[in-house]
Amino acid sequence: MQLVDPGPLPHPLAASTDISKLIRADYGTDGFFADLGREALAGWDAWSAGWDAPLYHPDGVLMLSRQALVAGGFEGDSLRTLEDRGWDLERLDAEALARRHPAWRLGPHADGYLNPRGGWAESGAVVAHLLSLARAQGVVLNQGARVDGLMMQGDRVVGATGPAGPMPADAVVVAAGAWTPGLLPWLADRLHATGHPVLHFRPADPAPWRAPHFLPWAADIARTGFYGFPANADGLVKIANHGVGVRVSPDGPRDLPPGTHDHFRAFLVDALPGLADAPVVGERLCLYCDTFDGDFWIAADPERPGLVVATGGSGHGFKFAPVLGDLTADAVEGTPGPWAWRFRWRAPGDRRTEDARHDGELA
Repeated sequence: MQLVDPGPLPHPLAASTDISKLIRADYGTDGFFADLGREALAGWDAWSAGWDAPLYHPDGVLMLSRQALVAGGFEGDSLRTLEDRGWDLERLDAEALARRHPAWRLGPHADGYLNPRGGWAESGAVVAHLLSLARAQGVVLNQGARVDGLMMQGDRVVGATGPAGPMPADAVVVAAGAWTPGLLPWLADRLHATGHPVLHFRPADPAPWRAPHFLPWAADIARTGFYGFPANADGLVKIANHGVGVRVSPDGPRDLPPGTHDHFRAFLVDALPGLADAPVVGERLCLYCDTFDGDFWIAADPERPGLVVATGGSGHGFKFAPVLGDLTADAVEGTPGPWAWRFRWRAPGDRRTEDARHDGELA
């Protein structure tokens, strides 16, 4: 087996190459993703048990709302969906939130809950570790190689092409993230790249911003898009926005939308005032490969035998990393498991996203 990538690996422009990613199973009314999230969390636990360094931190996740948790709101729907499945969640009103997690200003978030099953992963470090495991199991990491197209024999895909020449293969899996619609233009009506802002703040004292005092969180995310993390080992606090994003070319400029810093600062002044004046020491535009319906795209191409496409993270791919390998292997082998129907090859339809996705403009 060979992995072809322009490199270096982990690739600095890949969505996963950052300091942290949220690991959660809170998906509103979507019981399918809640159940898949439970399986992924078991995978994170299993991975972690075999790792020398703690790269997954099961600190729990705070899900906060500016309104009471009711049906029809993302947090209220998530609470009910998970509790119906036997999850043990802890409800937090505004006073309990401010008392137990004092970085949060009393007032803005009236209701919420703590989900103890979940947390965050050091995403770039996780990718590096998984690459080392793959190499140890015999996977050839072909860094510095670029793929420009597919080798065809009739309608069958028999490899890939690039500046270094042909790369024949029995099967080709395209897992190119935001670059997929450019590489496979017949999917451009179903996949597109969007950019989403991420800022890294450096508080003067990181101690109050670390677990258990400060936990991974989503703050009325379906309305505001804001979510974030405890301070990492370097004392950096990452805050990001999970929203509609901006349409981008993955090889083009990655400038943040105008007003991003002001928008983030306004949120901090209102909700996390102790971080409002912290300097921004890093920023990036995280690229999603969005599908038209917000679901992964993991399936064999019905018109091009030998080709499997595994993409469409739509902003929630990394948390499911422990199950994505099996889903992709099943697609290659033609033995789809119980989750595959949701990620099948499908015709374009009405645009939608997962329930947590803020559908308004950033500023």
